[in-house]
Amino acid sequence: QVHLVESGGGLVQAGGSLKLSCAVSGRDLNNYQTGWFRQTPGKEREFIAVINWSRGTTSYADSVKGRFTISRDVAENMLYLTMNSLKAEDTAVYYCAARVTVGSAYYDTYQYNYWSQGTQVTVSS
Repeated sequence: QVHLVESGGGLVQAGGSLKLSCAVSGRDLNNYQTGWFRQTPGKEREFIAVINWSRGTTSYADSVKGRFTISRDVAENMLYLTMNSLKAEDTAVYYCAARVTVGSAYYDTYQYNYWSQGTQVTVSS
């Protein structure tokens, strides 16, 4: 069992920065990947970034590459998403999630077993 509690959402001006945090609880996260997704009303949940918990290897969606950074603190059981150069189109509800690492489909929403409650990020133009 993995439990994720997310915080850090809010309102930010275009071009600004915001950092989301996700407290991750679980007995053993060495075989897990944790990631970030976002969703707007009427659209499917979109993959943003993923990190292998034990190795720290990362992958990003093209839409955020170079602007967003996923990271984790193993000792503190914390997952982060640092967002820079925010755009109006980044406005969405953001979720952190975890999955057992089986195969390479880390971008697939349906591969993730555990989800946070979500937090709203609004970018004003």
